[in-house]
Amino acid sequence: MYGLVRSVWDEPRPSPSPPPRAWWDWALVGVFAAAVVLEGVVRPDLPALSVAVTVGLVPTLLWRRSRPLPVLVVAFGVSGVVPLVTGGGAAEMYTTGYLLLLPYALFRWGSGREVVAGSAVVLAKFGLSLAFDGPGLADAVGGFAVLFSVGALGTALRYRAGARARELDRVRLLERERLARDLHDTVAHHVSAMAVRAQAGLATASRPGAAVDALRVIETEASRTLTEMRAMVRALRRGGPADLAPSPRVGDLERLAGRCGSGPAVEVHLDGPLDELPPPVGTAVYRLAQEAVTNARRHARNATRVEVRVTADDRSVRLRVSDDGETGSLRPGAAPGYGIVGMVERAHLLGGTCEAAPDPGRGWTVTAVLPRSGAA
Repeated sequence: MYGLVRSVWDEPRPSPSPPPRAWWDWALVGVFAAAVVLEGVVRPDLPALSVAVTVGLVPTLLWRRSRPLPVLVVAFGVSGVVPLVTGGGAAEMYTTGYLLLLPYALFRWGSGREVVAGSAVVLAKFGLSLAFDGPGLADAVGGFAVLFSVGALGTALRYRAGARARELDRVRLLERERLARDLHDTVAHHVSAMAVRAQAGLATASRPGAAVDALRVIETEASRTLTEMRAMVRALRRGGPADLAPSPRVGDLERLAGRCGSGPAVEVHLDGPLDELPPPVGTAVYRLAQEAVTNARRHARNATRVEVRVTADDRSVRLRVSDDGETGSLRPGAAPGYGIVGMVERAHLLGGTCEAAPDPGRGWTVTAVLPRSGAA
């Protein structure tokens, strides 16, 4: 019980902040003020002081979201004292029902301390009404039920809005992770190829033909990088799909084959029924292989060969990328990145697995197994 009370007491104001005052708040004040005046006209038995005070309390609705506790204390305090002066006339006004908006706003927008203090004020005012007006048991129970329902409604909407905000934060985080994977798997791949070719060009600077070939490859990779970056920026700015061009599939793995500069030669082997893979699975296999090949070219020291093998059956697709480089630390000057993390996340999103580890003797192997259906 102490923990529950403590958690309520320490509860901060909800986030995001309440909306600013708008035109409908002023319209609400005008409607309630007119209703109070109309009730005072059609009911001449009401004391003029009760009508004036009730009208004067209507503007407190303008601050019900930004300052819920002060306006509730003022409204319920004054409305609790007036019956002592007028003999209970104010309590008989039907339009005082607008005051229920104040405890609702308190539970919806107030902090835990404000809710506790405001609840004490409301209960004190309710007790004064019972003591001096003497309503029957049914009226007392009904009044308390109304107050409890208003507070429960404010609390429910408060935590519903909080749950939606947390869900939006989770979606934003997942989207940021997806964009990070796409940037790493596409742009970083081309930039790595440019870096490798630039190193090869420097090594062959004495041979103009080789240097020109390296520059051409760099130009091609730079153009592809710019195209993919523009596609991503266009999708982010316009809210369109990130892949404006057809997504790569397993058949596109042949583009990874060959030799890049002085790096290791890449061999691609495809076995099994791969033509009818769902697009998410085919794209994932390509991206995983692309990242594994990029890592091998960048980090596998003294590697001469990288083998990419994809096999499929009726239930799953298996990818294996291995190189014959030296196991151990990264190349001098290289720093660990987020490639393997992104690969594992991409496989898990499709209900599969991805592992990367050095081989017992020599080389490094990446293994991924994805369900053919692509369902997590």
